[in-house]
Amino acid sequence: MKFVIIGLSVTSSWGNGHATTYRALLKELAKLGHDILFLEKDVPWYAPHRDLPNPGFCKMALYETNEELWNSYADEVANADVVIVGSYVQQGVEVGEWVIKTAKGIKAFYDIDTPVTLAKLQRQDYEYITPELISKYDIYLSFTGGSILQHLEQHYGSPAARALYCSVDPEQYYPENKTAKWELGYLGTYSDDRQPTVNLLLNNAATAYPEGTFVVAGPQYPESINWPENVERIEHLPPALHRDFYNTQKYTLNVTRQDMIKAGYSPSVRLFEAAACGVPIISDYWDGLTSLFEEGSEILIARNTQDVLNYLNTISDEERRRIGENARKKVLKGHTAEARAKELEEYIREAIKAKKFKALPAVGKV
Repeated sequence: MKFVIIGLSVTSSWGNGHATTYRALLKELAKLGHDILFLEKDVPWYAPHRDLPNPGFCKMALYETNEELWNSYADEVANADVVIVGSYVQQGVEVGEWVIKTAKGIKAFYDIDTPVTLAKLQRQDYEYITPELISKYDIYLSFTGGSILQHLEQHYGSPAARALYCSVDPEQYYPENKTAKWELGYLGTYSDDRQPTVNLLLNNAATAYPEGTFVVAGPQYPESINWPENVERIEHLPPALHRDFYNTQKYTLNVTRQDMIKAGYSPSVRLFEAAACGVPIISDYWDGLTSLFEEGSEILIARNTQDVLNYLNTISDEERRRIGENARKKVLKGHTAEARAKELEEYIREAIKAKKFKALPAVGKV
């Protein structure tokens, strides 16, 4: 099939989790024989940080204005088998309405921020999607599963809301036998609603465990944060260094945004990346987490600082490695980008059937 994807970014992973998600998924779609054009708005905050300016798995084009998008890519959008618009695309409502009018094939919205999106809709904040537009897309691809899917269909009129969780590329994320630099590390862009949990589960633990070494990697943290002396800061860590980062930690911390905790069933890409590296994860709790990983044997859940200190000081190295390996096996079984690409193919087949399009050939030859 011919895909056109209009997304936040595939060229720059700076300050966002969209790029690595798109990269892993599109790479596997290309392996399945699909032709892909990714369209990305050229914005000044990504321009200096393009760590993959020329992806080998898709055609790539930057546009400066929506008028340029309309004028230069109308034919590609009109003739594509599938057109996907992603969350947080600038002027995404305008882009989405244009896609609905222009595209002849399946039209999908890919929400990498579903709980945030729904919270914005409740506030009548229509930054990149509106209630009316949801009902016009043939498929609503959601990073969040569970009851939110029924809500999207019943309340907003989506013809088909389907979970398309984030995933991991096992060719990029795998265990390496390296000496641990840190007892506990965290990788994530600063956000107001995550920082209290970072303070509770990492900074407070570092203060109580001064002989331990800790690290926080990610941009946009305010200078006003008072980091403990044994917490190292890394301002930006490009994806090429993520595997090494995970493999030099004894444990990695997963922290979830409040909207996603409220929604549940919202795994982050960092969760799957760390697990694929065989690094045991200490996570905050949210509904659906234990449906993905078994507590105690595949993931460790911390509700307070003492939980973290207990894990760091009482679990043997053998048990620590076993927990990490168990999580890795789970991810490789069902949460790779290859698995997601095949799920997406199936959703598209369902949408085509629902619209009484002609049947598709076999998987990989569509």
